[in-house]
Amino acid sequence: MRNLPTFAATAIAAIALASPLAAAQKNGAIAQDFKLTDVNGKTIQLSQFRGKTIVLEWHNPGCPFVAKHYSSGNMQATQKAARQQGAVWLTINSGAKGKQGHMTGPEAKALIAEQNIQSTNYLFDTKGVVGKAYGAKTTPHMYIIDGSGTLVYQGGIDDKPTANIADIKNARNHVLAALSEMKSGKKISVAQTRPYGCSVKYAS
Repeated sequence: MRNLPTFAATAIAAIALASPLAAAQKNGAIAQDFKLTDVNGKTIQLSQFRGKTIVLEWHNPGCPFVAKHYSSGNMQATQKAARQQGAVWLTINSGAKGKQGHMTGPEAKALIAEQNIQSTNYLFDTKGVVGKAYGAKTTPHMYIIDGSGTLVYQGGIDDKPTANIADIKNARNHVLAALSEMKSGKKISVAQTRPYGCSVKYAS
């Protein structure tokens, strides 16, 4: 499926699509719209947040790289800081049923409470349609979309591609750096990096 030009016209009804999308999103282009269901069964559409900065985070609670950032509180702090700047944070789980990290709504709600996850919405992409459309390869894999709907950052959360919590204190948090530069009206100095973590556990 090709990318379509506008936020409003490009809704991907992920639940309804039978075949995955192939093309990853490109920086500087309009981010492809999508619809996913959250932990409460509510449909969330990317374009409903137009006008706001949006952070997308691919998530798998069974991944040690994800655990590094959640057990340390680094991801929650990043989520909180982003939201305090007015950003919307969408955490997406593309783990297929039977694969590592797959969760039901109640399981995800319990995890959100247990880990004090600060994202705006936790979304399920069980068929992997949105993950594949964005080219999400790892957990975590981060994307930032500006208020006009343009993708402005994609890659890792930081520059320390390890599962070692001790590395966080000396890491450059690419997401916070990009959000700070956006807030200051500056061009994002590091707009694309190599994501690191566990592979996204898509359906076969």
